[in-house]
Amino acid sequence: MKKLIVALAAVAAFSAQAETLNVAATAVPHAELLEFVKPQLAEQGVELNVKVFTDYVQPNIQVAEKRLDANFFQHQPYLDEFNKGKGTELVSVAGVHIEPFGAYSSKVKSLDELPSGATVVIPNDATNGGRALLLLAKAGVITLKDGAGITATPKDIAENPKNIKIRELEAATLPRVLTQVDLALINTNYALEAKLNPTQDALVIEGSDSPYVNILVARPDNKDSDAMQKLAAALHSEEVRKFIEEKYKGAVVPAF
Repeated sequence: MKKLIVALAAVAAFSAQAETLNVAATAVPHAELLEFVKPQLAEQGVELNVKVFTDYVQPNIQVAEKRLDANFFQHQPYLDEFNKGKGTELVSVAGVHIEPFGAYSSKVKSLDELPSGATVVIPNDATNGGRALLLLAKAGVITLKDGAGITATPKDIAENPKNIKIRELEAATLPRVLTQVDLALINTNYALEAKLNPTQDALVIEGSDSPYVNILVARPDNKDSDAMQKLAAALHSEEVRKFIEEKYKGAVVPAF
């Protein structure tokens, strides 16, 4: 009985001292990486709670409104556009990895086989839509107007020799419509969730030099907290680098 009381007292003392971080993430690979570092953080007195989301809006809203402490799902260009459009002031804590963006099809085996008038779907948010168009331009499917950058829209297409028809849809829905269209430009996290292998299934994919580094995001008031910095350090560990390289085999690339 005495031993039990001592054990319970120890647990209570640990719980009182432990810091808690509630972090939003998309399922793959972000939540998987957070779950991987959870035991390491627990040893350092940080209890990590991972909340999985399927969209790109609520994770930022809930961090900004202090319902969650941080999120891990987006790259810097997306965060910049979100802050600008929503009036939020979220900040990057650490860059973790790159998810090379790819184009997929269930109907053709190469971009050369795209038929005239092909239906092509891209994400409907500004930065990922622009990213998709830049990839199509790099692959020679379209040409963009001079100066069109990461926020390019279909209105910035200068030449469209195959007269492809571009539809903009929410990023999370793109794998679900893959069989209904000729080509889909899909974020790697959603491609992996749909059991697509970016390094094998993508007809064209960004190189590992992509500037779209996925980042851990917090608020100015908590970005430097002890618990947040411990999480950032854990995500930059050699153990995480090895986990990424072995599990995702090039579909996700360490950026540290």
